[in-house]
Amino acid sequence: MRVLATGLLGLALALPGAALAQAPAPRADQAAFREIYKELVETNTELSNGSCTDLAAKVAGRLKAAGFADADVVPFSTPDHPKEGGVTAILHGADPKAGAVLLLGHLDVVEARREDWTRDPFTLIEENGYFYGRGAADMKSLDAIWIDTLIRLKQAKAPPRRTLKLALTCGEETNEAFNGANWLAANKPELVRADFGLNEGGGGRLTADGKREVLSVQVGEKASQNFRLTVTNPGGHSSRPRPDNAIYQLADALEKIRAYAFPAKISDTTRVGFDLRAQRGDAVASALKTLLANPDDAEAAKVASTDVNVNSILHTNCVATMLDAGHAMNALPQRATAIVNCRIFPGETVEGTRQTLIKVMGDPAVTIVPLAADKPIAIAPPLDPKVIGPMKAVAAKHFPGVPLLPAMSSGASDAVYFGQIKMPIYGVPGVFGDPDGNGVHGLNERLRVASLYDGRDYLFDLVKTYVEAK
Repeated sequence: MRVLATGLLGLALALPGAALAQAPAPRADQAAFREIYKELVETNTELSNGSCTDLAAKVAGRLKAAGFADADVVPFSTPDHPKEGGVTAILHGADPKAGAVLLLGHLDVVEARREDWTRDPFTLIEENGYFYGRGAADMKSLDAIWIDTLIRLKQAKAPPRRTLKLALTCGEETNEAFNGANWLAANKPELVRADFGLNEGGGGRLTADGKREVLSVQVGEKASQNFRLTVTNPGGHSSRPRPDNAIYQLADALEKIRAYAFPAKISDTTRVGFDLRAQRGDAVASALKTLLANPDDAEAAKVASTDVNVNSILHTNCVATMLDAGHAMNALPQRATAIVNCRIFPGETVEGTRQTLIKVMGDPAVTIVPLAADKPIAIAPPLDPKVIGPMKAVAAKHFPGVPLLPAMSSGASDAVYFGQIKMPIYGVPGVFGDPDGNGVHGLNERLRVASLYDGRDYLFDLVKTYVEAK
């Protein structure tokens, strides 16, 4: 997914915020942390030609060099997915009865083509107050913070009262890939079981001029589901065109999907952000006020959806992301396929979404098949004051005056796999991102240097608060 929160963070009021200071020269401890971050970003972990297993081995080596026993650091992979491994670690607490906290992250990144990027995506470059590189924001920044936190607590004078666990896995960015978080929860739950886990999905939002606007803790997310649409045809010579062209038929179906809007839905979590966005005084705000009173008002939903941040969490969204068609330049296409990625609103189902798309397309010649349709639906964790309270208290010290809101992410994360062991996972606040999304999943991904270092300080204090709590 991404470290920087989406959805509700985009709904914050445009009010004056606290300025984000430009990062000075790094402190000695920050320089050591930067080396961890650099190693993570510069190790290619794309599914196509990278290796999470290699990076997991590097992380394991760092942890052992910091004093962790071999038995407490467990790299893992499976024979059929040798490059998609991960690593777990445990810092034993002084009180075995005090429970545990899990730090969860994924090592894999979205594909990045060097020819499309301004800079080498697998070289960490610091320029004009930003770190650039694939994974710089999503989510090797948070991975580096988790590794650094574990090492710092290990090297403290006394162990924490509570046990702290780490799990860095592969497969989060690709629905059809081997997923290490799912494998751990299903096969090695003792390595990850804890009272609760901290993950990506929350964060903070900056204004366009770099002021802190709002913090978010993720307590829910949409389900991500890919569908393959296919049209087949006997084809033939391009000099003898026929009306049932596979490309045109598929294009017509995609146009209908583009034009369709799923019905608006409002949950207790999204209502918080919508109430806030409705205070701005523009057309979207007026439409949201109408929707909050009547979610079935289709015209109000249409107006509200013109704000991309509102649209991302107002309902299920389906969008075409990949196309493939034809076999020769001088032949009629025998096959045309597309991938449509749907982000499904909590409570709705994969099959229900598929049936809606079938109805919308209205063409039996277009087949639609869900890919890896067995991914579980996310279960929103409770707003437990023992978890949320420290987030707010520590934020008040590090980011005074910045509100912290519960949020439903428009993306999807590995949190979904922990329902099988009845373990709540929260997307942590702390690392502030720019309003344009920082190039996550796109070109020239970046993260502000000051935002990373400030987020590291906040999250270390937060984790320390959890593991030392009585």
